[in-house]
Amino acid sequence: MVANSAVWIVARVVTLFFTVIEVLLLFRFVLKLLGANAQQPLVDGLYRLTEPLVRPFQGIFPQAQGAAIDLPALLAVVFFFLLAALVVALVRAITGARAPS
Repeated sequence: MVANSAVWIVARVVTLFFTVIEVLLLFRFVLKLLGANAQQPLVDGLYRLTEPLVRPFQGIFPQAQGAAIDLPALLAVVFFFLLAALVVALVRAITGARAPS
């Protein structure tokens, strides 16, 4: 029972971590879509914080100069969602545990 509880806690922490990343990336997407002022400190900080997460997805699809839709950010959200699901599934598969009833 303790091992099952530990696996559940690990799964929840992993899910929380990736959810925070996904929310930050979605904020970035919405701010770019709405044309937020990139010089404003809060917006600039968010862009700088999320830039390393988005960089691997830049250039996958051609994007018009000055386009409002940040496709790399959306791709990053999907990637991190799938990565979180994979990590949780692996933890559960390795330990043979299921979520507590």
